[in-house]
Amino acid sequence: MPRQVDYEDRRRRIAEAVCLLADEHGPEGVSMRDVAARAQVSVGAVQRCFRSKEEMLLFAVDHVGDRITERVRARLAANPAHALGHAVDEIALLREEHRAEARIWLAFIAQAAVKEPLAGPLRNSYAALQDLLARLVAESAGNGSADPRAEARALLALADGLTTHVLIGHLTAQEAEEVLNTHMAGLRERLRN
Repeated sequence: MPRQVDYEDRRRRIAEAVCLLADEHGPEGVSMRDVAARAQVSVGAVQRCFRSKEEMLLFAVDHVGDRITERVRARLAANPAHALGHAVDEIALLREEHRAEARIWLAFIAQAAVKEPLAGPLRNSYAALQDLLARLVAESAGNGSADPRAEARALLALADGLTTHVLIGHLTAQEAEEVLNTHMAGLRERLRN
């Protein structure tokens, strides 16, 4: 009797391998052969899951976005009183344990600037994060006069910018956290008024 293959599990393992290789060599340095070796599957198994390298990279972009979104949801469930701050903190990827994920995310963004097929999933991820932040701003606003969509766009841009500044060494993670905390304190004040 043939062995049953869990294709979703295999696709996730392949996505993890893509992420590790993209962190080491950038997305352009990822090959199906190297992914197969890293995921400990055959090249044929990779090709059965993904018709092309581009399709494999798109899945990996979604995979990273899903991991970030899942962590945001987990933190929101654990402490809803500070939901907005926790969400922005997770999105910024400032902690050391998320440094590889930040490098991968920014490598995909750099590729998306010149390869439209990668840009679509990234736009979708940003749109979902912006909607979440807008909802959290609206919930925090009470009677405040802040525009939730505008505040969400600013928070998303700040989080991405801080990630970049930490990765290139312009700011330490602690300095970036201080910038983020200062901005969040100002936002909380605006939301109360």
